[in-house]
Amino acid sequence: MLKNVSRLASATRVPVARAMARAAAPAVVRALSTSAPALAGAKPAASEVTSILEDRILGAANKVDLQETGRVLSVGDGIARVYGLKNVQAEEMVEFSSGVQGMALNLEADNVGIVIFGNDRLIKEGDTVKRTGNIVDVPVGEALLGRVVDALGNPIDGKGPIKTTLRSRAMVKAPGIIPRQSVHEPMQTGIKSIDSMLPIGRGQRELIIGDRQTGKTSVNLDSILNKTRWTDGNDETVKLYCVYVAIGQKRSTVAQFVQTLEENDALKYSIVVAATASEAAPLQYLAPYSGCAMGEFFPDGQVFLEAELFFKGIRPAINVGISVSRVGSAAQTKAMKQVAGSLKLFLAQYREVAAFAQFGSDLDASTQFLLNRGARLTEMLKQPQYTPLSVEDQVTIIFAGVNGFLDKVPTARIVEFEQKFIPFVRSNHGDILETIRTQGKIDEATEKKLREITGDFVKAFV
Repeated sequence: MLKNVSRLASATRVPVARAMARAAAPAVVRALSTSAPALAGAKPAASEVTSILEDRILGAANKVDLQETGRVLSVGDGIARVYGLKNVQAEEMVEFSSGVQGMALNLEADNVGIVIFGNDRLIKEGDTVKRTGNIVDVPVGEALLGRVVDALGNPIDGKGPIKTTLRSRAMVKAPGIIPRQSVHEPMQTGIKSIDSMLPIGRGQRELIIGDRQTGKTSVNLDSILNKTRWTDGNDETVKLYCVYVAIGQKRSTVAQFVQTLEENDALKYSIVVAATASEAAPLQYLAPYSGCAMGEFFPDGQVFLEAELFFKGIRPAINVGISVSRVGSAAQTKAMKQVAGSLKLFLAQYREVAAFAQFGSDLDASTQFLLNRGARLTEMLKQPQYTPLSVEDQVTIIFAGVNGFLDKVPTARIVEFEQKFIPFVRSNHGDILETIRTQGKIDEATEKKLREITGDFVKAFV
């Protein structure tokens, strides 16, 4: 009996489930049929479509990186010929696949000549080259003072990165004559023969010519060391900043130069750009342009060094007859003009007479006088390295020479005389030096006192 009941229950469950499914199906169909017209009739707003399209476009643009690339045709001697950079600009920085950088220099119809700022052995024929879009530039600003950088402005002194955001193109045209101001303010080098006879003014170009090992770097170094007296103060109008570019020198020579600046507290107002002999030739080519760009951030003649004078012991070996100053006395203080006005002409006459005096023994009194004084003045202008003199010190010793006080001093003791005379005046007659420095001229009272001081010292010295 129980078995029959269970069979009946199982038999009745199947038809009931089927009946419930049939009843539920029309309801689902009706629900779908009633909601379908509502979805078909709905339209998105125009603002929504615009927003969706903008997102799609911006997303696609961020993922695309278009670069103009080329292929290396040939490479050698620091020059690479590249095909494919049709839109590259002159002096634009490019980058090779090896990471070496270069500058586009020759833009020809079918290829581009690129100078390589690095080892050309890392570049092979067929390597890819890509544009950077940047013209070659270097960092500028006061942050470079006291630093040693390469031709591209990268620090090489181990003092960390240069904290400046200012940059300037390296190869820019120098300002013309019209924008320049007249040169009228002196730039004291501390070297007697230059400041007295070949004055250099601020804003002037001055070329130093000479054979190797004749003292060109020494003249530059002494001039830089002499700027300490102006840069220690807070007056920006009198400060002088120095940029020294070492091209083709040995690294040891540059390191020694920098060490000398540090020892004399002169590196703080100097920038050293080093393109040493081990650097690539294009970097040596770029170095002077980089140095000029760094110097022009802070708002010109020749000095000729003669090897014969150098080997005679006349140092600095400046040939005052050949050397010129285009601005002349316009870049001198009045005190220096007063004492050194005739010095250059007198020395030129002395050298002319000395050249002929060696061939004859009979000399008249005027010629003998010229030879004697000229020899003493030449000896007076000798100056040891790293000993630049202030203007007032130069004026006192040149005053003694041109006014005949040194005529009684033996030629061999002129250097000794100067080494004792200048400290004597500093310690005992500092008011005279202060008057010359502040007034910038020698009045009658100052001249009279100078004659008394110099005459008394010569008598005691001889």
